[in-house]
Amino acid sequence: DYTNLPPGKFRFQVKAKNSLLQESKEGEYRLEILPPWYRAWWAYGLYVLAFAAGVFGTDRVMRGRLILREREKSALREAELRAETAAAQAKTLQVENERRKNVELLSEIGKELTSSLDLDTIFVKLYKHVNQLMDASIFGVGIYNEKRKEIEYRLAMENGKRYAPYTRDTNNRNQFPVWCIENRKPVFLNDVASQYSQYIEAYEEPKKPLEDGTLPMLPESMVYLPLIMKQRVLGVITVQSFSKNAYTGYHLDLLENLAAYTSIALDNADAYQRLKSAQDQLLVQEKLASLGALTAGIAHEIKNPLNFVNNFAELSVELTAELREEVGKLKTAASPSYANIDALLADISNNATKINEHGKRADGIVRSMLLHSRGKTGERQPTGINSMLQEYVNLAYHGMRAQDSTFNVTIERDFASDVGEVNAITQDLSRVFLNLLNNAFYAVNDRMKQAGPGYAPTLSVRTVNLGDAVEVRIRDNGLGIPAEVREKIFDPFFTTKPTGKGTGLGLSISHDIVVQGHGGQLEVETAPGEFTEFVVRLPRNWQKAA
Repeated sequence: DYTNLPPGKFRFQVKAKNSLLQESKEGEYRLEILPPWYRAWWAYGLYVLAFAAGVFGTDRVMRGRLILREREKSALREAELRAETAAAQAKTLQVENERRKNVELLSEIGKELTSSLDLDTIFVKLYKHVNQLMDASIFGVGIYNEKRKEIEYRLAMENGKRYAPYTRDTNNRNQFPVWCIENRKPVFLNDVASQYSQYIEAYEEPKKPLEDGTLPMLPESMVYLPLIMKQRVLGVITVQSFSKNAYTGYHLDLLENLAAYTSIALDNADAYQRLKSAQDQLLVQEKLASLGALTAGIAHEIKNPLNFVNNFAELSVELTAELREEVGKLKTAASPSYANIDALLADISNNATKINEHGKRADGIVRSMLLHSRGKTGERQPTGINSMLQEYVNLAYHGMRAQDSTFNVTIERDFASDVGEVNAITQDLSRVFLNLLNNAFYAVNDRMKQAGPGYAPTLSVRTVNLGDAVEVRIRDNGLGIPAEVREKIFDPFFTTKPTGKGTGLGLSISHDIVVQGHGGQLEVETAPGEFTEFVVRLPRNWQKAA
């Protein structure tokens, strides 16, 4: 039996053998087994068609799903893009609004800065507004003085704390602000430690203390900008941050605008100060010219009777001497009153001599007034400082006693024995000391009237040998000088005394005599309610330049 034969054509060959072992002839049978219908060629065609249809259908379904997913993704991406676009537009709008506000703020800041003519006010306003525009954890404004080769920082702040006032020496070029001024370009750093070599060789920020004594922190980012007006460098402005990458080009633009407004404000303030100084000088010159004419007239009027006093005093001395000779001739043993007559004549002679001495001193003062009114000065001569002070302390004291008989004061004299002489115009210098002493006596007398019996008025006069110079200190324990008055005490016609008690010219003229006439210094040290001390320093040998 042949079973499970595969489809195909077969040839069946067969032979038979009997029991006698006799074989028959070979027979042959040909047959063909047909395949089942599902394996027929047409079935395979159907299979192919069905497969193709399945592939096509699957492709269509997958394509549909893919298209659907892509559409979903596209819709999602489109939504995201719309959201991003809206966010970007909002951000752009916000930036534009912020920039518009900054432009408006800059305009307002510019108006505020340029409306002020006081440097300190300008700097305070600038610091107040710069923090609205950028990180200014450290802020500073320096004024450049080309003659002195230095940058003076009028305002420097760190986190709201002021730096103690300081200057930078521009001879040291290894400094950011010096590079900024010399090159007239900005310094722009967002990582100071790694970028400083673009501008300087070595970086070491000066350890300038803050006003409370603490040391500042080192910045990570900084911008320096020169303040330039009409090709002239006025100073430098800086903002600094403790964060890296704190500034962008936009911040630089903002700061450049601020620097431009600041330069205009500084130039305006400088022009105003020069104009004010010129006006004040013209006013003073006009007043002094009028005063000079008045002084000259008064001096001439005083000089005439003063000449009579001096001449008659000299004549009285001579006549007294002649009278003593004549009386001496009448001397007899029977004239016991001769001794009294002789003593009286001696007193008259001494009095006439004193009148003549003081008359000559008054004549010298009048001559000095005339010289000043004509713009001239007296001759210089060796002048003993100690003896002059001794004389004028007594003169000023007795002058005050003549005005107020109740006046009394403890006078402390500490005259250095090696002070010696200075080459000075004696009449002028005597006016200085007399004026300072009169002011001191007036101050202690004024306080004595207010304080009562518990107050002990004291005047101290001290001289010090400084080698090539002499120092004189006149100190009183009067009411002192308030801060708002101290700045004006050397101004012409400024006085705190009641009307009729002072002209306001004493200290002004004294300052001119010491500084301009003798190349010295006249300074004041005071504590309100405690003391006032005037310090006069005079070079021993000084000649005014022609």
